[in-house]
Amino acid sequence: MEQKILTLAAEKTADKLREFLQTLKEDDLTDLLQKQAVKGKGAGALLRAIFKGSPCSEEAGARRRCRIYTSCIQLVESGDLQKEVASEIIGLLMLEAHHFPGQLLVELANEFVGGVKEGRLVNGKSLELLPIILTALSTKKENLAYEKGELSGEECKKHLINILCSGRWDQQYVIQLTSMFKDVPLTAEEVEFVVEKVLRMLSKLNLQEIPPLVYQLLVLSSKGSRKSVLEGIIAFFNELDKQHNEEQSGDELLDLVTVPSGELRHVEGTIILHIVFAIQLDCELGRELLKQLKARQQGDSNNNLCPFSIALLLSVTRIQRFEEQVFDLLKTSVIKSFKDRQLLQGSKFLQNLIPHRPCVSTMILEVVKNSVHSWDHAIQGLVQLGFILMDSYGPRKILDRKTIETNPGLSRMPNQQACKLGANILLETFKIHEMIRQEILEQVLNRVVTRASSPISHFLDLLSNIIMYAPLVLQSCSSKVTETFDYLSFLPLQTVQGLLKAVQPLLKVSMSMRDSLILVLRKAMFASQLDARKSAVAGFLLLLKNFKVLGSLSSSQCSQSIGVTQVHVDVHSRYNSVANETFCLEIMDSLRRCLGQQADVRLMLYEGFYDVLRRNSKLANSIMQILLSQLKQFYEPKPDLLPPLKFEACILTQGDQICLQEPLDHLLCCIQHCLAWYKSKVISLQQGDEEEEEGFYQDLDDMLESITNRMIKSELEDFELDKSTDFSQSTDIGIKNNICAFLVMGVCEVLIEYNFSISNFSKSKFEEVLSLFMCYKKLSDILNEKAGKGKNKMANKTNDSFLSMKFVSDLLTALFRVLLWRYTSIPTSVEESGKKEKGKSISLLCLEGLQKIFSAVQQFYQPKIQQFLRALDVTDKEGEDADVSVTQRAAFQIRQFQRSLLNLLSIQEDDFNSKEALLLVTVLSSLSKLLEPSSPQFVQMLSWTSKICKENSQEDASFCKSLMNLLFSLHVLCKSPVTLLRDLSQDIHGQLGDIDQDVEVEKTNHFAMVNLRTAAPTVCLLVLSQAEKVLEEVDWLITKLKGQVSQETLLEEASSQATPPNHPAEKAIIIQLGTLLTFFHELVQTALPSGSCVDTLLRDLCKMYTILTALVRYYLQVCRSARGIPKNMEKLVKLSGSHLTPLCYCFISYVQNKKSKILKYTGEKKKEKTAAVATTMAKVLRETKPIPNLIFAIEQYEKFLIHLSKRSKVNLMQHMKLSTSRDFKIKGNILDTVLREDGEDENEEGTASEHKGQNKEPAKKKRKKEMKCLS
Repeated sequence: MEQKILTLAAEKTADKLREFLQTLKEDDLTDLLQKQAVKGKGAGALLRAIFKGSPCSEEAGARRRCRIYTSCIQLVESGDLQKEVASEIIGLLMLEAHHFPGQLLVELANEFVGGVKEGRLVNGKSLELLPIILTALSTKKENLAYEKGELSGEECKKHLINILCSGRWDQQYVIQLTSMFKDVPLTAEEVEFVVEKVLRMLSKLNLQEIPPLVYQLLVLSSKGSRKSVLEGIIAFFNELDKQHNEEQSGDELLDLVTVPSGELRHVEGTIILHIVFAIQLDCELGRELLKQLKARQQGDSNNNLCPFSIALLLSVTRIQRFEEQVFDLLKTSVIKSFKDRQLLQGSKFLQNLIPHRPCVSTMILEVVKNSVHSWDHAIQGLVQLGFILMDSYGPRKILDRKTIETNPGLSRMPNQQACKLGANILLETFKIHEMIRQEILEQVLNRVVTRASSPISHFLDLLSNIIMYAPLVLQSCSSKVTETFDYLSFLPLQTVQGLLKAVQPLLKVSMSMRDSLILVLRKAMFASQLDARKSAVAGFLLLLKNFKVLGSLSSSQCSQSIGVTQVHVDVHSRYNSVANETFCLEIMDSLRRCLGQQADVRLMLYEGFYDVLRRNSKLANSIMQILLSQLKQFYEPKPDLLPPLKFEACILTQGDQICLQEPLDHLLCCIQHCLAWYKSKVISLQQGDEEEEEGFYQDLDDMLESITNRMIKSELEDFELDKSTDFSQSTDIGIKNNICAFLVMGVCEVLIEYNFSISNFSKSKFEEVLSLFMCYKKLSDILNEKAGKGKNKMANKTNDSFLSMKFVSDLLTALFRVLLWRYTSIPTSVEESGKKEKGKSISLLCLEGLQKIFSAVQQFYQPKIQQFLRALDVTDKEGEDADVSVTQRAAFQIRQFQRSLLNLLSIQEDDFNSKEALLLVTVLSSLSKLLEPSSPQFVQMLSWTSKICKENSQEDASFCKSLMNLLFSLHVLCKSPVTLLRDLSQDIHGQLGDIDQDVEVEKTNHFAMVNLRTAAPTVCLLVLSQAEKVLEEVDWLITKLKGQVSQETLLEEASSQATPPNHPAEKAIIIQLGTLLTFFHELVQTALPSGSCVDTLLRDLCKMYTILTALVRYYLQVCRSARGIPKNMEKLVKLSGSHLTPLCYCFISYVQNKKSKILKYTGEKKKEKTAAVATTMAKVLRETKPIPNLIFAIEQYEKFLIHLSKRSKVNLMQHMKLSTSRDFKIKGNILDTVLREDGEDENEEGTASEHKGQNKEPAKKKRKKEMKCLS
């Protein structure tokens, strides 16, 4: 039978073949085909022959074909066929599918769909045929019977795809089914069906099956639904990451962790590569990714990004057309995230509404950590992002060429945090990826060298951290560092010092690098530029500090803080120490030559020798001999000669220029410090075998003692300095006298410290110290007096003190407890007035000292606050240290200062010391920052501050401002201050009266601190600034909600579910604005004095209406979905229409009337005081400038209210009065009258006006005209 079919098929006509096939039973034919296929011989030829004899034009032939198709599909799925045979059969079936009539195509397609839904597929090979069948079906234009009705081919295809996507898919065929759809012509709606189905299947697949499925999804996205594909993939991996992190951080056993970390990261890396490759082929996919993330950024940057999406974006930066856009997006997200966090930290109101989410910075650093799993495609992007953040948000140069550096107080600012994040990204990437290290180091060094005029401390810090992490590893990059040394002579001194300090660990492990540096420094030592020579000195001093000579004290003995993780062992330790001695002595010879150079170079040497001595004690003799020989040049050896030093020789006169040649004060300071250190550290360790050396140091002691005695005996006349001396900066003699005076004062300071350090608290030495201080004070007073009289205020600039921190700390340690006890025991009021000196009282000085210490500790020594507070607590027992928190210790100190303030406030108004009260409040403000906001101590502090403000009516403005600021700073950390603002506005209204003089305002007395003296401008400006902050928070919340509502709208459209309930933030916003509205309701009725209060109120009203407009626009968005307007929003609109807008117009009239009166008054006085008139006019114009902005803001609000009324079907305008007509028409009759009046005025003016003020008069008249027309 098989042979006959093939023979008949070989004939030219198919008639006989057709007749023969009609005689056969269908089962026989399918059995024959099955046998041939299993044997693997001639199945293809037999199938071709059957198709030839079964034309689709005949019903029987078409039916036979359909039966054969069904049989072949089952056969291919059975898995009994060889791979080649199965492929041949499928290929033939594909070729013939287009000849089928539509009805049979529907049947075949239904067979496939049923097989997929019921799980009848065995190997899925036959699925290759389904796209051909569906494509063929979509081309059929005629109506086909489908289920109980008739549909076109296209509609049938759509229905079949819908059924297929809503049914169950076997896990092993998901990839094949997804791949199949790429060959089917699909509408946008059909693509969406398929994409949603495939995305739902992601979570049901094994991790290793996901990359090929995502690849097929991305291919499919070229047909549409790019947004859904990207959103789905990012959301899936974000959720997977969250689950993985929870599993790792939870208490589950390790074997319960579903996915190994490395495997997950590798899969994510593969997915990211697939997406980047797809974006390279389809730019629309990249645009959609950026568009989607930018749109979400408007709402919440933390919710918008996740580690996976950040890694994806960083990988996309490899595509040039998207690079700049991606970095802009990431940069904006980072800074927005830090700003949001700053806003949240300062507001309990926002903290209660916004759930805590991980910061973008945490996510980026997580990407750095994950990149260890072969994420090479993201590494370059990470490095670029790190440098972009450091370049964009690093310290900035300000006008006087100083830089705004990052300190602990500023480090909480968003810009500084972004810069620090950039440095952390680069440091962590450097640690993980060896291949990128060279590039990071090169870029950092390039910035250090090329940005000499800009602040680069952040890059130097990064360089230091990189080198500290791995100095041995960086030996491979030593050529780049050595190349950088060649530019040292051209770099600013500060940069050179930072750079050399950073590379110091490298110098210890690389001899060649050290030798290169020494060559560069020796050249620089003889350079013509002063900065180059200073850089050389700085470099040599650093080398002396860090290359220790054998026998020097250990780092523990000399408080040396150098230690690098990889530089603990030196193979040739003894040899190196001996070699170091020769090396260091060579450097000392080079430095000795510096003593013949300018004062700046010598000064650097003197300032650096003390550090060298402490780190490298074996160089003490060499250093002290240099210093001694230098001092002898200026020392008068005769014991009775006054003054004891040759101050004249320290000053150099070259032609017209007079300058300092020898900084004698710095020389003495260096000697004093070196001597004190040597006595305390070295001599105490010696065994008496170096008597000669001890004698050498005794000579120095004797010289300093002699200088002290003779300086005390010297009068100002001995220095040729007294009250009659010329100190002006404009004459040569004046400049010389100034330099000499500062030298004498510096020497006095050095000697004060020297004598204090050797005094052992003896009375005679303290008398000497006081005598030296009196000499210093006399000169200081004369200089201040002369500077005060002179026009050149720069002369008043004081030099830095020579008193060391150790001296100050020793002195304060001795005095501090005395000061604390004295202040808390003897307040200012008890001090005898006869003992007060001119200036501040002792108690006030004590308090000022305390306040400065508290603020310094908080700003610069945050980690040591606990230790500091423990040291203050005299009742503290060592065993109780661990149990007492910072909050409890701070609260103990707060109670003492609260008592002091209460005592001060109980004094009569006339004796009230406002300076002391102000300092006390400042101390309380500093200490209150240490309290935990959730602690009972914080609540007590808030209630106490509130009580003080309510019960005390001090009229001192600065005290009132300070106390109210403290109240607000505490209040915002507990709850929103809007009710507080409302109460204060009522008090201000009561104190200042109403804009309508006929209305008598009932005085409220919520806060006694608000009185006639303090209500305006002090309290008024304070409450307005707080209202601005509240408005800023509300605006931030509305922006966040707008971003969320757009996402909710999309989800609702997609899901067609019931509308979600109102967001809790909406209710909070409306309550905030409602309370603020009552606050402004009071202030716009208040007769505020002209000036900053009126100006600020008008601007804040404008902001209020702008934010009300933003809320209305938000509800316009909300109304697009099925949600309506909440009732409390209607109440807010009603309140604004009845209680604010009409009063705003009354207030504007009040301001303009005041302006008219002032202009009229100044017009009468214009001939007398032209300058005063001009000032007054400018002030009036400045105050009225915000009025047009406010009117525009009100009109915008009303305009959008009309739109919202139409969309929501709620009449929101029923409570709004029609605004006053402000079309400013020119009324002819009034204009004629004004012109006639002005003409008469001009005639009366006479000829005098022609001689003066010709250009000014018309301008004033014009302003008069305008005012009359407006009225």
